Amino acid sequence: MPELQPLRADHADAVLSFERDNRAFFAQSVPDRGDTYFEEFAARHAANLAEQTEGTALMHVLVTAEGEIIGRFNLYDPADGSAELGFRMAEHATGRGLATAAVRRLFTLAREEYALTRVTAAAEPENRASRAVLLRTGFHPTGTTTRSGRPCVEYARTL
Repeated sequence: MPELQPLRADHADAVLSFERDNRAFFAQSVPDRGDTYFEEFAARHAANLAEQTEGTALMHVLVTAEGEIIGRFNLYDPADGSAELGFRMAEHATGRGLATAAVRRLFTLAREEYALTRVTAAAEPENRASRAVLLRTGFHPTGTTTRSGRPCVEYARTL
């Protein structure tokens, strides 16, 4: 079973490979990060680590025994006992329950280490895989919103 690890500086090369290798796959269900993201990846990774240090984001990667990153699972804007979940999985790692297991593990961390009591999320209606993970892990639809100009279903889960 892959391990959920807090994002670290030494994950940079593997995260970049993960994002590059799966760019077209991700763009099928979420807005593309754009070329600038890849061109300025080192600065973006450093900014992510700074956010993590500041506590404004709690970022994690799902790492295989061989050191390959096959998923990212982040909690954004943790405050007042709540945070927003964002996640993505490598195309070749989907359909095996790994995202569901990683989200459940993240709930344990959220509750026990980050003192969170509620997690929210949003997914585009066409993003069936992410919506299925959210429902399997106990999220309930709470409404709709718009992200990057695209409609999304909002979800929440009490921990």
